[in-house]
Amino acid sequence: MGSFNHSTVAVAVAFLLLQFTVFSSAQKSQSNWLTLDGSPPLVIARNGFSGLFPPASSYAYNLAMMTSVPDLVLWCDVQLTKDGAGICFRDIMLDNSSSVSLVYPKRESTYNLNGDRKKGYFPVDFTLKELSQVTLTQGIYTRSPDFDGSALEIQTVEDVFMQNKPAGFWLNVQNDAFYSQHKLSMRSFVISASKRVIMSHISSSEVKFLQGLARPFAATKTKLIFQFLDKGATEPSTNQTYGSLLKNLSMIKKFAAGILVPKSYIWPVDATLYLQPHTPLVADAHKIGLEVFASDFANDATFAYNYSYNPVNEYLSYIDNGDFSVDGLLSDFPLTPSEARECFAHVGKNAPVQAKNTLVISHHGASGDFPGCTDVAYEQAIKDGADVIDCNVQMSKDGVPFCSSTVNLMNSTLVGQTQFRSEITTIKDFGSAPGIYSFSLKWTDIQGLTPVISNPFPEYFLYRNPKSKSVGKIISLADFLNIAKNATSLHGVLIRIENANYLALNEGYSITNAVSDTLEKGGYNGPTAKKVMIQSTNSSVLKAMKGKKYELVYQVDEPISGAKNNTIASIKAFADSVVVNKESIFPTSGGFLTTETNVVQQLKSVKLAVYVQVLRNEFVSQAYDFFSDPIVEINSYVMEGGVDGIITDFPKTAADYKKNPCLNEKNTPAYMSPVQPGQLMQLITPSFMPPAEAPNPFLSVADVSESPLPAPVKNASAPATAETPKTSRNSQNQISASALLSFLSMIVAAALLF
Repeated sequence: MGSFNHSTVAVAVAFLLLQFTVFSSAQKSQSNWLTLDGSPPLVIARNGFSGLFPPASSYAYNLAMMTSVPDLVLWCDVQLTKDGAGICFRDIMLDNSSSVSLVYPKRESTYNLNGDRKKGYFPVDFTLKELSQVTLTQGIYTRSPDFDGSALEIQTVEDVFMQNKPAGFWLNVQNDAFYSQHKLSMRSFVISASKRVIMSHISSSEVKFLQGLARPFAATKTKLIFQFLDKGATEPSTNQTYGSLLKNLSMIKKFAAGILVPKSYIWPVDATLYLQPHTPLVADAHKIGLEVFASDFANDATFAYNYSYNPVNEYLSYIDNGDFSVDGLLSDFPLTPSEARECFAHVGKNAPVQAKNTLVISHHGASGDFPGCTDVAYEQAIKDGADVIDCNVQMSKDGVPFCSSTVNLMNSTLVGQTQFRSEITTIKDFGSAPGIYSFSLKWTDIQGLTPVISNPFPEYFLYRNPKSKSVGKIISLADFLNIAKNATSLHGVLIRIENANYLALNEGYSITNAVSDTLEKGGYNGPTAKKVMIQSTNSSVLKAMKGKKYELVYQVDEPISGAKNNTIASIKAFADSVVVNKESIFPTSGGFLTTETNVVQQLKSVKLAVYVQVLRNEFVSQAYDFFSDPIVEINSYVMEGGVDGIITDFPKTAADYKKNPCLNEKNTPAYMSPVQPGQLMQLITPSFMPPAEAPNPFLSVADVSESPLPAPVKNASAPATAETPKTSRNSQNQISASALLSFLSMIVAAALLF
C-alpha cells in the first residue's frame, strides 16, 4: 500500500521529529528486576505513539521507535479486510479513527458483534485497495486532531513490521468469531503472516483462538498471551466471566505463556481515585510460570491521586515496588515507561544528584499535593527534595507578615464561609472580583482560617488530592523561616513581595521593612545563614532590599520574546537573577511549541541566573510536544532551554528528575533528550494549522523602571489596635447595594476551591 508514500513519511518524521538520536542504552542488570525471568520489563507501544499521532499510523510507529528503549515492542491490533488482508487498526469499527465515513458515506452496515447490534463501518466490507483511499485520524477526541490532515494511510501488518523492524512485534487479535461469520480466518492469516513477519507475541481475549494456535507456534519463540477484559464480561468460548477465569490461571497456563490484564487488576483504585493495596495476581501468575503484562496506560488519562499526576510514578509502581514487577507495560506513550524503566527504576532516595546546577524551587510549597503556603505544604516540599522553599508574603491588619499564595484570602481559604464574610469587597488594584483581603483581618483571625488546595484546571475535571484539600495551617513568615532553618537539606528560601505600593499608600505598611526585620530576627543575615532570595515583579521592591547579601530576583510577569540590551543592563543594575514564564522561552500556538527564544541566553550573557515558572504535572498544562509527561517538560527547559532553576507545584517530580542517572550517560538516550521546539508543527498540514498568534512583546526599559517605594501612610480610619472588623473597608452602603452579587460570588469562589 503506497510504499513510496510510507517511505516519505518515515523520512519526514525522522528528519522533523525532535531530532532524537537513539543510542543503545545499557539496560539494568537482570538481577535488579522482579519479573518472571529477571529481565527488564518490556515497553509495548500500543499502536505506536498513539497518544500523539493517529493510532497505527506511520508517524505513530516511527516516533515510538525513535523515542523509546531499543528493545521496544510494537503493538498492532489486527483487523481483516474483505479480501483477507491483515491491517493494523485500533478497533473493528473504522468510524472514529479514520476518514472512512467521508470517503464512503453510504457504506455503513449493521452487524451482531458480541451479542450487540452495531452500526458503522467494518473492515470486512472493504478491500485493501478500497481502504487505501481512507486516511487515519486520532479518534480520541481529547487528543489533538491537528495531524488528521496528514494523509496517513492504513497500514498492513507486513508494512508495519518491514518499515520499523522492531525488536518485538505484538499482534493483538479480537473478534475471531465475527470474522469467521464472514468467511475470514484470523487463524489462517496469523499462521501465514508468521512466515513473513517475526512475531514476538500474539494476544487474544478468546480461549479457543489461542488454543488453536498452540500447536502451530509450539516450536517458535512466539509467545501466546491471554488477554483479560473487564471482570464482568463473558469470554465467548468458555462462557465464563473473565473474573472467574482469573481464579483458574493453571488452565490458562496450558495454552499461554502469559496474561495481559488491565492495570486495575493489579493496583485497584477505589471510587475516590485512590490506590488500594495491590492484589497477589502478579505473584500468583509468576508462581506457575505465567508472565504478566499490564495495559491501559496513558499519560493523558485520569489515574490515582497517589501518583500526583506524574505518569512515571504510576509506571514505577508496577515495576519497582519492592514486591513484584510486571513483565511488560502497554502504553499509548511509550517514551514514558522507557524513561521510567531506564532512568528512574532502582534509584534510591539517597542517589547522587546528576543535575547539580539546577535549583528546584517550590511554588507555594508542595502545592500540587497540599494547600499552598501551609506548614504541611512546606514540610512536604522539603521531604520531596526541594532546594528552595518559597513564601508569598502578605500582611495582616495588625502588621504580621505571613505566607499566602494570594492577597485575596477567598482564593486560598474558606474565609467566605466564616463570620468574616462581611469583609467582602472589591478593590480595583486587585481586579474586579470581590474578595476578603489579608490586610482586613488580624493575624489571630487568619490563623484560624481553613486553607484549601488549589485546583488550576477544574474545567478539565482534574483535581488535586481531595483527601488533603483542607489540611495544614497558615503560618507566619517567622514560622516559615524557622521551618527552613531546621531543614538541613535546604539550599535556601525564596520570599516573594508584591503589592508594596498599595500596602504603603492605603494600609500604612512597609512590607519590605517587615520582611527585613523578620529575616534579621530569624538569624538570616549571619555569615552561615541559608541563602535568601527576594523575588518581586517590582524593581522598586528589589532596590529597597539592596545592600544585604540576598539574591534579588526580578520576575517578568508577562510573556516576552526578548529584551533590548539597555533593558537587560537596567535589570542587571537591581537584580541578580530573573524569573520568566514558560512562554518566554518556548512560545506556543494551538498547544504546540513554535520556536525557542533567546531570552535565557540574553539574560545569562550578563550573568543573570534564569528561573522558569510555573511547571505543573497535569498534562493539560504542557504543550503537546512534551508528550503529556512532566519529566520531558522539565528536561527540555533544563537541557534545551538552559534555565538555572525550576519553580514548580510538584517539587518531588523535579527533584527526582535531577537524580536520574540517564543525565550522566555519555550518549544521552532518546527518552531523555530535550524536545526541539517547532518541529511537531512542521508535520501539520497548512489547513489544520492552528491560527497564528501575535509574537510576544520585547521587554523595554520603561517596563522595568519604577519610582522608589513610597513611605507608609497610616490609614487614620483604621487604628492599629482595632478590633476584628465587622464591616467592609468601604462604606456599609456599598456592601448593602452589592450584597447579593457579593454573596453569590463568594459561593462560586468557594465552590471552585473544591
